[in-house]
Amino acid sequence: MKNVALNKTVSHDYVILETFEAGLALVGSEVKSVRAGRVSLKESYAEVRGAEVFLVKCHISPYEAANIFNHDPLRERKLLLHRREIRRLAGKTRERGLTLVPTRLYIGDRGRVKLELALARGKREHEKRETIKKRDTDREIRAALKNRSR
Repeated sequence: MKNVALNKTVSHDYVILETFEAGLALVGSEVKSVRAGRVSLKESYAEVRGAEVFLVKCHISPYEAANIFNHDPLRERKLLLHRREIRRLAGKTRERGLTLVPTRLYIGDRGRVKLELALARGKREHEKRETIKKRDTDREIRAALKNRSR
């Protein structure tokens, strides 16, 4: 497994409840750009429409060598999930405050492009502050323990 893109803001903005692995329906020039690492998951999210799930606002840069056969960088891409998973996600996202956010894009075994999708609930401002405070105290404790052992 080779990580291509990470969405670092997810753990800061959301509480991750569950993760799923999904394939992506891509065209050839998109696959070449993904392998080159020219992907941004920053503001992207997934949306359930009927019996399908789509990745929205994921930016995959155009592949230079593809010239006239290039793709639209911000087009919506279909996610490949099992029917059972799609029904479950549709039910969960109808609940108040739950959303589907991509956490990472990677090349899986057999060379397929995969997306790790998280079912998440948005954090409130005070929860974000608590997370930052906890991370800082943990860092200080680790530094103190490291210095004590010397």
